[in-house]
Amino acid sequence: MLNCEQDAQIQKLKEEIKLRKYSSETAKVYVNIMAKFLESGKEPRQFLLEQADKSRSTMRGVYFALRFFYKTVLNKRFSETIPLAKKNIQLPGVLSKEEVMNLIHAVKNEKHKLVLSLLYYAGLRLSEVINLRWKDLDFGRGLIHVKLAKGEHERVVFLHDNVAGMLKRLNEGNEPHTQILISERGNKYNKRTIQLIVKHTARKAGIKKDVHPHTLRHSFATHLLEGGADIRYIQQLLGHKNLQTTQIYTHIANRDIKKLANLL
Repeated sequence: MLNCEQDAQIQKLKEEIKLRKYSSETAKVYVNIMAKFLESGKEPRQFLLEQADKSRSTMRGVYFALRFFYKTVLNKRFSETIPLAKKNIQLPGVLSKEEVMNLIHAVKNEKHKLVLSLLYYAGLRLSEVINLRWKDLDFGRGLIHVKLAKGEHERVVFLHDNVAGMLKRLNEGNEPHTQILISERGNKYNKRTIQLIVKHTARKAGIKKDVHPHTLRHSFATHLLEGGADIRYIQQLLGHKNLQTTQIYTHIANRDIKKLANLL
């Protein structure tokens, strides 16, 4: 149980996070970690040592949350240093083009089909699909203006013909400022809704792989790379700040691997 002073510190932490426009996911993680830290009554190093047996990702999260708290809430220098080992490269799962087509064609509901198509043909993140509005579409120029992207970085992606056709059919009488994905009951689609759409449709399509919304984004990038697209263009389409993030797809694209196989 936190005392009054600790409650005030958590409140200030929330304010500092809000001022920096961090994502809601980051805010939730930082607040949860710091509440546990304050309740423990331990020094930062003791608290960090308790996380030593957990994953690298968890350890890094705790470290950065503590450092942020000390710097912005306590206005103190955070002197602890730990060997923040780099994450092991985990190659993302991708679908073949045939599997993507099977997935999209397996669903009859037009809006559900649109969800899958936006994830794949535009390479959008789940949150970007949810927040897409009619005014973000430029049918004349064949573009989508992604305005509510991760870290609030805006970008432009192409509006694929396969997506444009579906959008035009659904665009009857919609106001420009309204969101595209609204249920029949007038409710905004949420993350859970889209996750279930992808999961159930993958099962219906007979795909044995573990398929998530981000799997379609990974497939988008991989298929572009395999098709000969410059990796820097793919970086821009995905909205990656660093090219290094995009280069993960060079490990799974089989364009060059196929060439090697032909040497045998």
